[in-house]
Amino acid sequence: MDVLAVTGLSKSYDGVRALHDVSFGVRAGELVAMIGPNGAGKTTCFNLVNGQLRPDSGKIFLNETNITGLRPRDIWRRGVGRTFQLAAAFGSMSARQNVQTALLSQRGWLKSFLHDSKSMFVEEADALLARVGLAGQAERPCAELAYGDVKRVELAMALANRPRLLLMDEPAAGMAPEEREVLMALAAELARRDGLAVLFTEHDVDVVFGFADRVVVLHAGEVIAAGAPAQVRADPRVQEVYLGDA
Repeated sequence: MDVLAVTGLSKSYDGVRALHDVSFGVRAGELVAMIGPNGAGKTTCFNLVNGQLRPDSGKIFLNETNITGLRPRDIWRRGVGRTFQLAAAFGSMSARQNVQTALLSQRGWLKSFLHDSKSMFVEEADALLARVGLAGQAERPCAELAYGDVKRVELAMALANRPRLLLMDEPAAGMAPEEREVLMALAAELARRDGLAVLFTEHDVDVVFGFADRVVVLHAGEVIAAGAPAQVRADPRVQEVYLGDA
């Protein structure tokens, strides 16, 4: 059964078609990459799944429950985590405090952050940081961490609500090659070990074809290919509109 099932998703902006009749799924324990040239509709698709946009037509299901049109916070509470192209962590706060903030939000206690929040969920925050390989960095401000480590803090924050689906928007952007490998290997481990469904967008084709179980290719808002990495990589149309330039 698909954790995420998208059927017939369409979205236009002032008459300009961004997505048209897009359908795909992501299963538990699986990494699915969504790729395509700039303007293909990848970010629009992510924002629809995450609730930041409402589709013109089509449906989005999370474990067979229709979440189409729900607000981002309601989708988060139902078990969808997200990381962003630019790491969304507070630089002045420690790694632990960033994760504590996510835990407070997940439990609906974010107002407690204004009071004595430093002692709340310390063990849970440290456990999440340990899961992403940052056990020794909990007390360091994110502004002092290497960018790859900030990305891992953001991943720990995304895991705070125990998601069933993780959306990763260009996780390797701005990272050194060795950092990319570490982060994506970590995402793959989480997917396999915890049965997490992972959907990610990425321009680095080595990351895509090195880690994805399946690949969905968008062009001009439509799915032009989907399947195993080797199958997609050999597709003549994919080579023409995307991989030739890559």
